[in-house]
Amino acid sequence: FDSLPPAHYKETMSTILVWIQQSETKLSMPQVAVAEYEIMEQRLRELKTLQSSLQEQQKGLNYLSTTVEDMSRKAPAEVSQRYRSEIEVILGRWKKLSAQLVEHCQKLEDLMTKLQRFQNDTKTLKKWMAEVDVFLKEEWPALGDSEALEKQLEQC
Repeated sequence: FDSLPPAHYKETMSTILVWIQQSETKLSMPQVAVAEYEIMEQRLRELKTLQSSLQEQQKGLNYLSTTVEDMSRKAPAEVSQRYRSEIEVILGRWKKLSAQLVEHCQKLEDLMTKLQRFQNDTKTLKKWMAEVDVFLKEEWPALGDSEALEKQLEQC
């Protein structure tokens, strides 16, 4: 009887598995190219929330690992192996999920930085183009006005 897991173990296992499944589903959504900074910020907030949730679930995962270790000392070898295999699969999925979260956050932050830089460069370019447009629409000096022609040549 000592080799059976406590009821809390099964509840925690179920909770962790549901959480992992939901999180894997959220992360497996195809990433689309987004050119709107606000949408990228929202996605980053969602990923950060998922990271916080991951940290909150860590306590349950630690409990499962500890319980499996305790049960393996008391249980017959085949029962012990079954629980160890089960927790190893969960730990593998957990590590993969954790790594994906970090990778997605880093990638999104990098893309947000690049988008911000691009938007700033675009603003600068548009401002410059407007100034050039004004310059090009200015009236040309008369052919005999060499001083005005030199000044316009410098501006060009």
